[in-house]
Amino acid sequence: MPTENSPLKRPNSKMELFIGFTLLALQGVGGVLAVAQQELVERRQWMSRAQFLEEWSVAQILPGPNIVNLALMLGRQYFGIYGALAAVAGLLVAPLILVLLMAILFGGVADNPVAQGALKGMGAVSAGLIIATGLKLSTAFKQNPLGLNVAWLLVLATFVSVGLFRLPLLWVLSAIGLIGCGLAYRSLLNTDAMAKADSGDSSGSSSGSDST
Repeated sequence: MPTENSPLKRPNSKMELFIGFTLLALQGVGGVLAVAQQELVERRQWMSRAQFLEEWSVAQILPGPNIVNLALMLGRQYFGIYGALAAVAGLLVAPLILVLLMAILFGGVADNPVAQGALKGMGAVSAGLIIATGLKLSTAFKQNPLGLNVAWLLVLATFVSVGLFRLPLLWVLSAIGLIGCGLAYRSLLNTDAMAKADSGDSSGSSSGSDST
């Protein structure tokens, strides 16, 4: 299993990008987050956990399906606009054909209790996969400029707001997201100021020793 310090790989061609997202989409039964993390981070190593967490957060804020937004960003990063189109095409073409075939087949058994029970059971498995992936990605909080405690506090605040109080997602993202951005910006400014101060001190002591 790759670590955060492992060197990242990159797709060798737009065709490899297309095939990668096609396989990702075909595995994403009941939810694609867990499969995307497994495929892009652990198997193909196109992204680190920290990069996946950051870009998935951006993909959630942008309009449209999260995984499509992620495919656009990753494809454009490696091969420009054509890479973005290749990634999205891989994500949509094969699943579209499969869904059309399944719709034709499922139409005849939609009222069957066994089929309905299977779908409900798949929903429970999907929820478990999402929770497990969230816990796995939480290890990237150690590299977050907010620090581990503040990051978990924002996670808890988001869970309580959406899961318990049922507040609209847009309000929660706007409020807690802006708070998180502000705290991260302040932390980065403080880190930069401390780095400049340390650099000034080291250069001053160096010049003083040269003069003596």
